[in-house]
Amino acid sequence: MTGEPAIVAEGLHKRFGAVHALDDVSLTVPVGTILGLLGPNGAGKTTIVKILTTLLRPDAGSARVAAFDVVTQAGQVRSVVGLAGQQAAVDPLLTGRENLDLIATLHHLGRREARRRVRELLERFDLTDAADRRASTYSGGMRRRLDLAASLIGQPQVLVLDEPTAGLDPASRQALWATIQSLVDQGTTALLTTQYLEEADQLADDIAVIDHGQLVAQGTPDQLKTQVGGHRIELQLANPSDASAAVRALEDIAGSSPPVVDPLTGRLVVPITGGAAPNAEVIRALDTGGIYVADLAVRRPTLDDVFLTFTGAATTTDQADPVAVGGGAS
Repeated sequence: MTGEPAIVAEGLHKRFGAVHALDDVSLTVPVGTILGLLGPNGAGKTTIVKILTTLLRPDAGSARVAAFDVVTQAGQVRSVVGLAGQQAAVDPLLTGRENLDLIATLHHLGRREARRRVRELLERFDLTDAADRRASTYSGGMRRRLDLAASLIGQPQVLVLDEPTAGLDPASRQALWATIQSLVDQGTTALLTTQYLEEADQLADDIAVIDHGQLVAQGTPDQLKTQVGGHRIELQLANPSDASAAVRALEDIAGSSPPVVDPLTGRLVVPITGGAAPNAEVIRALDTGGIYVADLAVRRPTLDDVFLTFTGAATTTDQADPVAVGGGAS
């Protein structure tokens, strides 16, 4: 790989009939980092994945992976990219070892090298004891690990992970996170699409938010949270009828955004800019106004807040991408 970033996409456009799936999307992913790609279903994430892995051609714009053009040098791109799709692409009738042997054959590895890589990956993903069992007997987490192992047979420089932990239990998800982080620590570059905002927060060095085919925000998790706002004080008033008086009492303490109140429940959110939240000042202001608080908590914005701010959508919608990714490939 040259000194340029692992992934460079510039002005990507893609239409499916009347649907403008990608509208002038540009992304850069430095070598040895993880870019988290967030957005509602149908936002265009899967279309980006398919373009970067040569499964689709863009209508306009360009993209390079490991310095290879995804259109004019598709073969070279496929040789340096590993793809783990939304569904584990393993043959249930083959054993775990046979699944990996098959992928090694497709990569034209010699017999000795294939055996070495298969053995190494079975050990790495804690599948050695189950290597000679049919994949149909594997748990969901084991099939995911086998699929990820298959995507690494060719020792890819860039790993594209499309919803890699969808449907996994929390323990299996944490284990897969550790594996992905280990790969990146060793120099692999990863593009991760996910609906789990905690996953993006945990793994991603940078996050790009896609909505309606457009890049609407990009930065580190902390940068995006800062854009949304600083600390927030959440209050539960003892008497909901005090809501208006509480807003007036806290107007000078809140940041540029005024306090937000639910007059029915008496729940009040006070945005605070700058450093630590002034809890004592809030309590004094309310006490001076004779307003009693049943509960008070301070929190920073989360990626949920970022997602809702930039897309106006919940993290899961019923809309599907115009083109759905099939099983994983390498």
